[in-house]
Amino acid sequence: MPKGLPFRLKDYLELVDLTGRIVRQDKRGSIDLSFAPILQRLNIPSENWLTIATEFEQHTHAAVGTELILSNYYQKTGYKRRPKINKAKQLLA
Repeated sequence: MPKGLPFRLKDYLELVDLTGRIVRQDKRGSIDLSFAPILQRLNIPSENWLTIATEFEQHTHAAVGTELILSNYYQKTGYKRRPKINKAKQLLA
């Protein structure tokens, strides 16, 4: 058995996205058919998502999010610096 998923990450994400669109449309959390695929809606290139998914701890510190979210978090928690903010900007911009 190969390490990890036996297919490309992009194919897996499409499978998850499509499953969310067809399973129990009447339930909260289902994905409306008119919505674009998840990574397209989030404007995250699949290569960046792969980096986030496989190297998460290497590219994050105390929180994860866009530059604005991280700046607010670090300010509220008393951080004087914004650790790994440039990597977050690169991956989630």
